Amino acid sequence: MPTALWIAHVKVTDPERYAKYAAGATGAIAEHDGVFLARNGAYEQLEGNDRARNVVVRFPSLQRAHECYYSDSYQAALKHATGAAERDLVIVEEHE
Repeated sequence: MPTALWIAHVKVTDPERYAKYAAGATGAIAEHDGVFLARNGAYEQLEGNDRARNVVVRFPSLQRAHECYYSDSYQAALKHATGAAERDLVIVEEHE
């Protein structure tokens, strides 16, 4: 079964509230076997909207990433991000 990447591009507008989201999301991602590959490191914006926070997480499958997003623990964390950031999030299946 192919793994999947959870890719987020974020512009934080309320760092205090977003920190609460990040703490909760980290736990939810770990609960669903997600592993951070990139998290807020150096980057080069080549096209599109520049959002300084870029996060890439690998999950064992597309289904597992989906389950994480819709889990009670992630949804509870996500409430802190609402109004605290501009975000794009996509799950992409990896090819072997």
